Amino acid sequence: MDLWHKIPEQLALGLGLAFILTSVTILVLNKRQRDTVLRRIHFQRRRTSGAKTPPRSFSPEKGNLDPASEKNSTDYLNSFPPSRRFVLPKLVDYVSAANKEILIRSEPSVDFLRDDSLPTTRSYDLENSSPKYTPTGFSTAEIRALGDFPPYDILSGVPLPEAYTDFDSTKAIPRPYRPFRWAYHQTMCEWCSPIIRVFARILRLTYPSLALTKMEPDWWLEVENTYLSRIAERRDLYDHHGPLVLDYLAGSELACKELMEMCLQFYCARYPKLFSLSSDKRIFHNKLTEEDTDLGSMHPLHVLLRNVPEDFAIVLRNETDGLYYFRAGVICSSLGWNVSTKIGMALKDIHKPIPDYKEKMAFSMDRYFTKMPTDAPIQRGSWGLEVGTPLFMPPGHPHEKLREIQKEGLTVEDCYLRVDWQTLRRLPLSAGVAFNFKALFTPVTEFRDEPYIPALLLKILKEGKKSLMEYKNTWHVEHVCIPALEAYDEEQRVKGWVKPENDGEEEWAVSTLAESPYFPGWEEKWHRQQGF
Repeated sequence: MDLWHKIPEQLALGLGLAFILTSVTILVLNKRQRDTVLRRIHFQRRRTSGAKTPPRSFSPEKGNLDPASEKNSTDYLNSFPPSRRFVLPKLVDYVSAANKEILIRSEPSVDFLRDDSLPTTRSYDLENSSPKYTPTGFSTAEIRALGDFPPYDILSGVPLPEAYTDFDSTKAIPRPYRPFRWAYHQTMCEWCSPIIRVFARILRLTYPSLALTKMEPDWWLEVENTYLSRIAERRDLYDHHGPLVLDYLAGSELACKELMEMCLQFYCARYPKLFSLSSDKRIFHNKLTEEDTDLGSMHPLHVLLRNVPEDFAIVLRNETDGLYYFRAGVICSSLGWNVSTKIGMALKDIHKPIPDYKEKMAFSMDRYFTKMPTDAPIQRGSWGLEVGTPLFMPPGHPHEKLREIQKEGLTVEDCYLRVDWQTLRRLPLSAGVAFNFKALFTPVTEFRDEPYIPALLLKILKEGKKSLMEYKNTWHVEHVCIPALEAYDEEQRVKGWVKPENDGEEEWAVSTLAESPYFPGWEEKWHRQQGF
């Protein structure tokens, strides 16, 4: 049982009021964070829609919960994500008259979900098999009735994106993600009880470095000016490496099809001038590649490989133990690993190389995946520093040698920030969880005119936890990057760009920026560089 549910109502209310008052006080004293919070509150409103890793947390292992006792009592086999069956009555107008009745049947019990679960470890015949149920409560009959490309915004609770009208694919660049955090630590966010969710909203506004970040529906998949070159590079990688970059196991069929349909549906809504579906939903028209893809002619992951320059990994709930395993993926930007070395593994085995994962994150990760709803996708960014822009670097790749030395003659112009911008969302029908991430490269020299970024990155490089920095493997460029960042930081301080957060302080105490994962003035720079 969640410990928060045991707190008397009066005490919980008192704690909540105290927390709110504390947060308000901090905002009053901290002008820059206050301004950022107010700006976020204003801009996060949305118009009505026409249609490798979750974020860090409050660290439950540091609170009053006893992780050991929680682990012993966790029953993953009888735990399921929140059902989305309540939206079925909203979908009757999208199906034929013969299928309407199928969508208004009663909800199955947990016994059905457990004992008649759709298998994820062997192939199945969705059309002719006996009734089976996915972890989100949908039956095979209901999935058949919904047909191809059902309205995933209704099914998932995540609105379709607004059409991007002021868009030029030849000039567009990614938003300037700078996911630097200090104090630097890494934990996994458990799914919160209602009272903690109230606090999480306040934390998300007050302390962005500690809070979970909700995925922005308009920016799930980004198209920018490297689209064609990345698509060509990814196709070439598959031609040369095959299952090292794309593979799928039996039982992943439904999840792969669902993910493909969600991605193409997103593209058509977000970029209607570039992408469209035929009236029978069998042909995908891509004006950028000038190709039409017959969706029935190839596996869904191959459709994604040929049209969406993002990496995807699908983990599915195993019906025998309730835990999640990597069952399918197309990943062309891995460093030091590849699909073939991870596929089939449980989450705990996939993440073994990550420092502190077993001790601080494994239990929270498993529990989070068990409970993650479809209507709360999340996002985060991981980063590293590289020589050049290596996209795919499997074990033994020649580029690995550059990470073992501090190359003489290396210049800061040769060094790049690599950000893997990641999102995590549950697929509503199959209940699979899809990671997607995209490698973005930025010259380190760009930090010169980005306030606070040089100082923040310097703090991490010089004082970051030893095991985490060794895992990030930045040593091979530090002899060049650190002096450059020191010069950029000094220049910014002289210009008055880096200011104390509070009145009376002599200088800025380096910490995660209120604008995280961006920096002050990022939008002006981003628009200026694109020209629109």
